[in-house]
Amino acid sequence: MDRSFTLLLRAAIVVALLLGLFGQFVVIPGVAAAEVARFPPYERIAAPYVTVAVLGVLCVQIALVAVWMLLGMLRSDTLFDHRAFARVDVIIGSALVATLLAAGVTVHLALTDMPFPNGAMDAVGALGGAFLGTATGACCTMLLVLMRGLLRKATDLRTEMSEVI
Repeated sequence: MDRSFTLLLRAAIVVALLLGLFGQFVVIPGVAAAEVARFPPYERIAAPYVTVAVLGVLCVQIALVAVWMLLGMLRSDTLFDHRAFARVDVIIGSALVATLLAAGVTVHLALTDMPFPNGAMDAVGALGGAFLGTATGACCTMLLVLMRGLLRKATDLRTEMSEVI
């Protein structure tokens, strides 16, 4: 892979990590506080939802660090090595945890009678968004597992070829 493309990807990862930190410590708590000020019944769920949101961003950050490490392996032409599986497993685990967090929010929204300031359409929108996030996370996690299988086959083939040569 071209060195400039790898550097561009790494720069994007750094920006994403910094934006994630800003979101975790400034945006998410700030939005939660503003919502509680606007609609006081949200106060009882603000802390758990902030925690879930911060953990979701943390999952993305962990996956980005693993991608950074995979880019290093790609640069040194060791991507098709068995060490890559640990990094891929971290990415899959992060995606799975984020999906489970979204599923927990979906279940909570579906099973509780949460008040919404604008009525039923807000509830439907929140539940639909949470369900969509869960479904997207599940699809991405399954795709990552599939790609891990392809990496396994490619690594095995490369190992066989290096033994032949």
